[in-house]
Amino acid sequence: MIDLETKATIDYTYNVPVKRRRKKAKIKGAVPLYFILVVYFIVVAYPLFWMIINSFKTTDEIFSNSWAMPEKWLFSNYSHAWETGISGYFVNSLVVTVSTCLGTVFISALGAYGLTRFSFKGKNALLILCMGGMMLSPQVSLVPLYKLIQALGIHDTYLALILPYVAYRIPITILLIRAAFLDVPKEIEESAVLDGCSSWAVFTKIFLPLNYPILLTGIILTAYFTWNEFMFALIFVDSESLKTIPAGLMQFRDALQTNWGVLLAGLMISAAPIILLFLFMQKYFIRGLAAGSVKG
Repeated sequence: MIDLETKATIDYTYNVPVKRRRKKAKIKGAVPLYFILVVYFIVVAYPLFWMIINSFKTTDEIFSNSWAMPEKWLFSNYSHAWETGISGYFVNSLVVTVSTCLGTVFISALGAYGLTRFSFKGKNALLILCMGGMMLSPQVSLVPLYKLIQALGIHDTYLALILPYVAYRIPITILLIRAAFLDVPKEIEESAVLDGCSSWAVFTKIFLPLNYPILLTGIILTAYFTWNEFMFALIFVDSESLKTIPAGLMQFRDALQTNWGVLLAGLMISAAPIILLFLFMQKYFIRGLAAGSVKG
């Protein structure tokens, strides 16, 4: 008969090598994946790193040795870029982006709430119409949209950018929010109605608070599109005082007479808000995409 202590020793002696072999096999299996991820990170991050280090250099140093660290860190490039004109473009982009995000998410949330909680004639046709809006390219509608903006008298104003941006971001945002709203139990809504809540109260006090991740996801996607959009910003706005960063940087380059260090500093200032927004909201962004992809 084998006593318990001897049996435990045998089990430990047998199991430890097995566990070690499994762990080593698991690590070896993950090596190719980690290698691919590291290579992908280098490919994506290095251009940004190159732009950061060269934004602290003079133009001559950029052309003579663009791959090395700066001999002297010129933080004045950023103050020069801000004072030369980036500050105005930055404020314009901020106004347009914030207005577009709030308008898009709010209208899309209302539309998604109606599509998920109300039954009416033509509901499916309206949903298909929203899906069809995702297939409409902005470039295709540029000429009629330009004529419409001229007819409305909003050319060369913030509305000339905000309204088209909201219109083009609503379809995808409605579909994302609708998928998340479908997961809200009807029992919660019925209990709120029995307590005397109106449809508006149910929407604002139940559906919106329960779906913050998908709402923030819609804000991030809309902000990324609006902040970097170039074509509408170039055509629908003529005044220098109203230009956003993508269109303004073209004028900025000519004004600096190709001072590349200051220009790269301006590019970093323009890219920083979106990078920081994604970093701080990454957790909610991933949760929102997961919640918005469960049902359709």
